[in-house]
Amino acid sequence: MFENSSQELAYHKLLILYILDKIKMDLTNSQITQVILETEMMNYFSLQQLLSQLMESKFLTIYKDSNREYYSLTQKGLETLEYFLSRLPENITKRIDEYITSNKENLLADTQVKSSFVKQSNNEFIVNLRVIENQANLIDLNLNVSSEKQAKLICNNWKNNASYMYAEVIDLLIRDID
Repeated sequence: MFENSSQELAYHKLLILYILDKIKMDLTNSQITQVILETEMMNYFSLQQLLSQLMESKFLTIYKDSNREYYSLTQKGLETLEYFLSRLPENITKRIDEYITSNKENLLADTQVKSSFVKQSNNEFIVNLRVIENQANLIDLNLNVSSEKQAKLICNNWKNNASYMYAEVIDLLIRDID
């Protein structure tokens, strides 16, 4: 299929860009790995090398949220994919599309509840708590707390009880108070 290894590398890079574009959400390294390995597109070590190269080329960017790193498609990556998309065989894109359709909920389930905090000063931390459904924020709450210990505790409690807490907040907000 490939005349040389540089064509193969370009092809595999396009596959990664295609997956991130098609799934319409940012993914962790383990989520990308899951898609690549379960669709048998390439091996783990090649994937890790290509992710690094895509970052260096500024086709992907990485950010941290809730102590997890997420890969995101950049505008440059999207434009490159759009330009070279025709080089991906239709049977391959179809296989990826089918995998994403049948497994997107499993991939999404891992990223529904998010919590993080940042230090503002010695005794001020901003905690961000979110619940996301279909890539839309159901709740996005920022709290100002006085210690890192409180911030960590709030983040852990949110991760373990977000659905209950969200329901309680909604109930309190819509309750008719006489």
